[in-house]
Amino acid sequence: MVYLFYSKETFLIKKEIQKIISDNNIDEININTFDLNEDSIKDVIDDSETFSMFDDKKIIIVNNAYVFTAKKNNIVQDPDLLDKYLNNVNPSTILIFTILDSKPAENRKIVKTIKKIGTVKDLDYNKDINTIIKNMFEPYKIDYSLCTILSDRVGDNLSILNNEIEKIKIYKDKDLTITKDDIINNTHENIEANMFLLIDMIISKNKEKAISIYHEMLDMNEETIAIVIALANKIRSLYQTKELYKKGYSESDIASILGVKPGYLYYLKDSLRRYDSETLFNILNKLIDLDYNIKSGNIEKNLGFELFILEN
Repeated sequence: MVYLFYSKETFLIKKEIQKIISDNNIDEININTFDLNEDSIKDVIDDSETFSMFDDKKIIIVNNAYVFTAKKNNIVQDPDLLDKYLNNVNPSTILIFTILDSKPAENRKIVKTIKKIGTVKDLDYNKDINTIIKNMFEPYKIDYSLCTILSDRVGDNLSILNNEIEKIKIYKDKDLTITKDDIINNTHENIEANMFLLIDMIISKNKEKAISIYHEMLDMNEETIAIVIALANKIRSLYQTKELYKKGYSESDIASILGVKPGYLYYLKDSLRRYDSETLFNILNKLIDLDYNIKSGNIEKNLGFELFILEN
């Protein structure tokens, strides 16, 4: 069996792989993982052609399989070598290729081959966040309106959502009906989501809403100086990313330079379109000055942050 999964969400890929592992009752000792940004396709094939010493089946997971796309891996790969193997696969090996933030190039010979002999699946084909949340809650029952409340509260990062949902399930135990109180009482608002909303409000000069978000963060026991630092870091990331895109760097290059995952850059894209570099740079410098003035005792922290909002 051969699979090719692609998505913008690591969580969806991991979930699909976990289902295959469970359905085939594969023990962890029979699962090997490769990364085509670091490993050669020949190493993958050599492993695929060998039989497991512990069972009659094994799984090989191959991440960053850009050999199926127009994008290039960090090391040169040989698609013809892989194509040859796919035409004569080892039936005892379950081979799973994954692509994050990219799609198969339909005109490639290797893509036509894997579609012919295996399963190619777009895991974003129905990425309605409420549908995904309902599926995560199964067998628990939750209304769509409550799914929206949950995603508004904790953000739409699927890994974070899954963690929060598991907490609610443990709390509910055998009661399978999810209520609004269950969500409010068992989840924490995601400061990451609030931080990007705060940036939006500051840049769009919605001062009243920005101050309201700041007070909500304080109610969540966030420290003013921690908010200043986190806000500066987010704006710095936005500014650096925007400048690197301007200079023609690829997404993988930018992720490597900034030390973040490519999926995080996808998360930033909407924000990047709305902000210009000069505005980001100016706000970043004002935050640096505010941080210095608070730590130097030149201004009271809460007053200082509210004045920062009002003056922008």
